Formats: sequence, structure tokens, C-alpha cells
Amino acid sequence: MLKLAVKLIAIAIFSQISYSQVVPDCGAAVPICSNTPINGGTNGYGIDDFNGATTSGCLERTPSGNIESNSAWYRFRTAASGQLGFNIGHDSSEDWDFALYQTSDCNNLGTPIRCNFFDNSDAKSFIGVGEDPSGDPDSVHYEDWLQVSPGEDYLLLINNFSNSNTGFSIQFTGQIWDTNPTDALDCSIINNLLGPPIAACVGDMVALDATTSGATSYEWYADTGSGFTLISGENGPTLDITSSAQYRVVVVTSSGTVISDVQAVFSAIPTTNPVADEIVCHTPDMIFDLNAKDAEALGAQNPAEYVVSYHASASDATLGAQPLTKQYVKASGLETIYVRVASMASPDCFDASESFDINALETPNPTFSTEVTLCDGATGVTIGETMPNPSYSYAWDNGATTPNIMVSTEGDYTVTITHSHGGVDCSKDRTVSVVTSYSPIISVDVAFENLQPVNTVTILNDVDGDFEYRLDDGPYQDSMVFDEVLPGAHTVTARDIHGCSEVTENFVVVGFAPIFSPNGDVLNETWQIDGLSVLDSPVVTIYDRYGKLIWEMTEFSPGWDGSFKGMPLPSTDYWFKLSYLDTDGNRIYAKHLQSHFSLRR
Repeated sequence: MLKLAVKLIAIAIFSQISYSQVVPDCGAAVPICSNTPINGGTNGYGIDDFNGATTSGCLERTPSGNIESNSAWYRFRTAASGQLGFNIGHDSSEDWDFALYQTSDCNNLGTPIRCNFFDNSDAKSFIGVGEDPSGDPDSVHYEDWLQVSPGEDYLLLINNFSNSNTGFSIQFTGQIWDTNPTDALDCSIINNLLGPPIAACVGDMVALDATTSGATSYEWYADTGSGFTLISGENGPTLDITSSAQYRVVVVTSSGTVISDVQAVFSAIPTTNPVADEIVCHTPDMIFDLNAKDAEALGAQNPAEYVVSYHASASDATLGAQPLTKQYVKASGLETIYVRVASMASPDCFDASESFDINALETPNPTFSTEVTLCDGATGVTIGETMPNPSYSYAWDNGATTPNIMVSTEGDYTVTITHSHGGVDCSKDRTVSVVTSYSPIISVDVAFENLQPVNTVTILNDVDGDFEYRLDDGPYQDSMVFDEVLPGAHTVTARDIHGCSEVTENFVVVGFAPIFSPNGDVLNETWQIDGLSVLDSPVVTIYDRYGKLIWEMTEFSPGWDGSFKGMPLPSTDYWFKLSYLDTDGNRIYAKHLQSHFSLRR
């Protein structure tokens, strides 16, 4: 956010002493210099400076039938380079507009370079160029900053849409006042012995200087609303003033008399009341509404006369710089906010003596798992926070108050985690679902009938759960299907992904015909198993359905011809088993290959 250095000020006062600061016609625009003109409200527009036009930039016709309805014109000339803006302060119930023209010729205004005609349905107290001093970064009543150079002339029209107004103030702003605090605007446009109007604070003393070469006498007068009255005893070239009035000096010289008037207004300095600290529960993207603290800061002071702003440092509050947005994005933790209460009409009259703390307590954000597996046969499993925050308290729905608990049965368990401070409790609930994982029960389906160079093997698991599988020493995979499996002896491993259990099974990939027909036609005359040669000392045994051993063969046997002791056996189903030696020399049966085949005659 750009630094907002407020330099020039104004205030609304009684209309009977403000006439010299309200000019409804461009041709007599009031010059602005090191102080801002004082205004007591507009009434009418004099001549039509737009000659019957219906628009000028954003400005449109008002209820008067012309662009102007109740207007005031001002002029200023820049004397330095930099960023320049201004605030026009007014009652939040009133609708004011403005247009800024870069020219000194009222007969050739051209198009305004900054213009705002929005109605005030959102009850704002400022319009202008730059930044809203109340801290609203998105106000539609503000236009972009000006980037100015020395010697540029500007004409400013301020217009009240209707005639419901109590006046306005002008405050110039921008970084130009950091580099040129006394000469950002050219004072040579003001031809007045006493200089431009004066804005000060109650308690200040301002010296009026009318020193004139060749003067023979000085008389000083003050008008507080009932006409000018001689100030007794004041006959020197200077006058120290401490109160609001229209001041006049009469200087007598050998060549004639010089009369000069100047308006001076002393605004009351507000008092910032103590503001209570806040303790709140922090949430993601938390917004703290600083507007809610305005009433505390103001106390009994009229909110229509003062503006409350909030700042990140005491120096910013003193300077009125970088006000925080009222919808403040609050990070977690403790932060001190500094309060500034300033006169709406005269921001240099302020009090920035108070501050308050906002402690945004971190709401617990548990990261422990909400799904936990209880292994079948285990005595229990730990759920909850294993690295607890010592500032938090824990309350489980089973009565436990520890950060974690041991549970032995599946189900849902809920814990309330609370961060407490200063009587404020910030809580978060978290439910953990415990599910039992059972050991896998696997079988193997070798998806082929005749032995192929490579084969597809499907693993069957009779238990529901979260498992992964691998073939021999290969990598684990989610799928139960393995492609391109070579003939021979293999192992398949199924394991629970939560680390509960692991099961390994052996199986053999060989090929056999499901049907054979020894009927003398030379086709399918014998039954045999292909691929036995990849096994170590394989033995195949064939049984009838009653379990009687019919035939035994090895990898060198020619196959079974369907007979027993030379006699042909009937057409029916027969069963077989395959055994072989494993890598340790133990004979094992291929348990997933105890199958059957059919004899047909």
C-alpha cells in the first residue's frame, strides 16, 4: 500500500463566515496553496460553466437541468513532481460528485482527467483521488492517483447532486508531500498579503504576518459571524491567533491603504478512548471487521465528525499512513493494532495514543489419520495425535482425555481438540474410523488350456480388503492379474497394504488337455501334461473318482492311454495331482493344479 501523507486540510463551518471559500463559477475559482479553502456548504451554481452541455466526462445532468446543481470551483498549480491525490470529506448521508480538469482556461475545460459521479447509496464519507482514508481499498468513489510535474494547472469542480448538504472538506494526499511538504503546490497563484486560508487545531497558535515595507500603521480585525470588530491593542505587523474567525488587516502606507483578509479555522482535537483487546478463534482466510472497534475508539464523540483508522505501527498511526483495510485479513497469533482518530474535516487534528491487541488463537488443525486399520488378531491399535500440542486439550467420546488412545475393536471414535486462552475456546472435532484387516486367502487361476510360451495367471482372494500382489520376486501391484508368465514353478505373494499380514503360495504353470479320446482314430489317443520338463523330478498321478490310483507318469512317460493294467477304462472324469522337488529338495504338490479331465470313447 502506498504511503498516505495527508498535508492539506479543510473543515465545514457556519455559512455566514464561509462565503469567501465558496465560488460557484469557474472564472472565479478559489486558489489552493499550502492550505485548503474552508467550505460551509454549496447553494446554487451561478452561471452554467458548461453552456447547456448534457455531460462532461462522467458528469451528467442533475435535478437542476444542468451538469452543476450546487457547485464550488477551485484551482491549483503543481510545483513539484510526484504522486498527488485528494480526499473530499462530507456527511455520509449526502451525494457529492467531482471532476478534475488539467487546464487554467474555464472556456476550454476539455474532458476531465479524473471524474466520479457514483451515487452514495453505500453511505461513504469520502470521495476523491488516491486512497480512501477510512481504509476501504475497493471504494468506487475513488479514482487513480495523479502523477504530476511542476507547472501543471488544474481546475476542480465539486458538486452536490441535490441541495441537501452540510459542506465538505478537502485534504491533499500522496507521496509528493513527503518530498515537498511545504511547496508541492505553487503559492504564487494566491495574491493575498496574509496568504491562503489557515487550518489549525485547537491549542495551536498561528502567527499572521502583514509586514509591509513603508507601513506607518497596522489595524487588526476579527469576524466571528457578526461582522468585523477591531482587536484592541493589536497594532503591530503580526498577530498571534488561537481561535476560528475571518481576520482582516488594514495597513496604512505613504502610498495608500492595503486591506487583506484571511480565513482561519481551529478544529478540535479528538480523544481516542481505550479500545479493548480481542481474543478470537483463527480460521483460514479470517477477516476481522475493524469497523466494530470504531464505537469504542470514539466514545461519545460524533462519528459524523471524526474518522477512525487503524495501523500496523505507532509511526503509521501518527502519520496517518497506510491505514489497514477495515475488513482486515488477520493471520494467526498476537498482533498490536494502533488506532488514530482524526477530525474528518482536518486530519492533522488527531489522537493516536491508543492501541489494542488482537490475539487470533490458532484453531486446532489435526493431521492424524481418520482411517486406521486394526490387524486381525492384534491386541489393539493407537489412534489420535502422537505429537500433541501442549497448549491443546483432548476429549474423546469414550471419556478419555489423552491425545491418543488404544482401541481393540473397530468402529468410529471422535475426539474434540480445544485451544483455550483468556476464556475463549477454539475447538475442532475429528472422527477416526477403525476397520479390521483380515489375512488374505488366495488361490490361483492359470488362464490357459494348452501350454503357451507366456501365460496369464489370475490370483483369486477370498477376503475383502486392501491388498497388493507380486509374482516371484517382482514388484507389488494392485492388480490380481499377471501377464506373460513363463511355464514352471512360481510363487505369488498377497499382502495387506497396511502391513498386517502376508501370504505366499506356490503354483505351477503347465498345460493339459481337458478331454482325450483313446478310440483308435489317432487323434487325442493319450492324455499328458505339457511343460513337465521345466520342473525338477515331476510326478503326475491319476485317480478315478473314488481316489483309486490308476496311473503314474514322469516327464519321460509317453502319456496315459486310458487303460488300467491293460484294460480300457470307461468314459468319465479322472483326477490328477502333480508333485515336484522345490529348490530345497523337498517334494511338494502343486496345490492349485489338482484338477480333472474327461475320457471320451
